[in-house]
Amino acid sequence: MSETPQKAIALFYDGNNAPTVTAKGGGDEAEEIIRIAREAGVPLCDNAPLVELLSELELGDNIPEQLYIAVAHIIAFAYQLQFESPEQES
Repeated sequence: MSETPQKAIALFYDGNNAPTVTAKGGGDEAEEIIRIAREAGVPLCDNAPLVELLSELELGDNIPEQLYIAVAHIIAFAYQLQFESPEQES
């Protein structure tokens, strides 16, 4: 990303329960969330409208049912990237 992100949200999904907000922040916090995700090889998705909605949640909250489809598309995309990645470990 060329400009500083306004906000960033990190979600955890275990495959069984609704995704959970595990980190959120703006400015320097957003940059740190993104840095940690990149270092860990976590796929990133730039979707400002979804970030705005998710930023209203508290840490530890499950995403609301109204956002399941939007987040499911992102999770599916992340899984696809994971399986196409040449760095994937067996």
